[in-house]
Amino acid sequence: MNNKSDIVIHIDGLTKHYGAVKALSDLHLDVYRGEIFGYLGPNGAGKTTTIRVLLDLIRPTAGRAEIFGLDVNRDAVPLHERLGNLPGELALWNHMTGWDLVDYLGGLRGGVDMNYVRELVRRLDMDMTRKVKACSSGMKRKLGLIQALMHKPDLLVLDEPTNGLDPLVQQTFHQLMREVRDAGRTVFLSSHNLPEVETICDRVGILRAGRLQAVERISDLKQLRFRWMTLHIRGDVDLAAFERLEGVSDVTRLVNGTIRFRVAGELDPVIKAAGQYHIVDLAYEEPSLEEIFLEYYGETETTETKER
Repeated sequence: MNNKSDIVIHIDGLTKHYGAVKALSDLHLDVYRGEIFGYLGPNGAGKTTTIRVLLDLIRPTAGRAEIFGLDVNRDAVPLHERLGNLPGELALWNHMTGWDLVDYLGGLRGGVDMNYVRELVRRLDMDMTRKVKACSSGMKRKLGLIQALMHKPDLLVLDEPTNGLDPLVQQTFHQLMREVRDAGRTVFLSSHNLPEVETICDRVGILRAGRLQAVERISDLKQLRFRWMTLHIRGDVDLAAFERLEGVSDVTRLVNGTIRFRVAGELDPVIKAAGQYHIVDLAYEEPSLEEIFLEYYGETETTETKER
């Protein structure tokens, strides 16, 4: 159980409208110290709008937000000293090299631990002698991660942090985030990369059309909705016997006497129905986070979502 004193981000009734477009609607959310929180949704769901409000880049239409108990609008300057941010659209100075960038931004922060910076450079395999204008999108993303991490902030706010990174660097990023969490610091990570969120996050919030649909631990969320079952049955099987069961859907006959279906709720009716047959093998699969997300979000986008 988390204590109130452990709350790092507190969002209360946050609402943001752009004319007739409702980017955020009555958002309530708490993020705690020492966790990696995944803020999940498709492009246009309102993730970046939330981050911009938290960083005081835009002001809400209604509601409020606090970080470390401080108002994100009124206390933005002292708060930014404790934050590290990687925006979704990163703008850097093209004439600078990576080292120039570290020297400049580090100087603005009053100095950083250069031993730690060199460690980040090595682990992310970044060529810091190259000018920004000569960097690929992946290299610019690495620079963005270095500047966000280099002062060891109490809170990291990251918007689509691994866009453009190759798989090996993504693995390094995942390990860095775990190290941040293990040091008692906090990560707020906005993403539509579902496998990434599933890999590193402790909890996840699912955003749909500006409204928070669920906040769950990853393990709980997987069990919240449904499971997949595959039965390999010897002899003929009546699919209708399973289709009639409460909570069973998407019953499909595969090859060699195998059937596959979704189950929501208790498994007891399924086990009893399967007991009428000779079961050669049984497989039980938890849904992927993407399947769960589609349960919340659906497969179509509204006009309102597309406009954001």
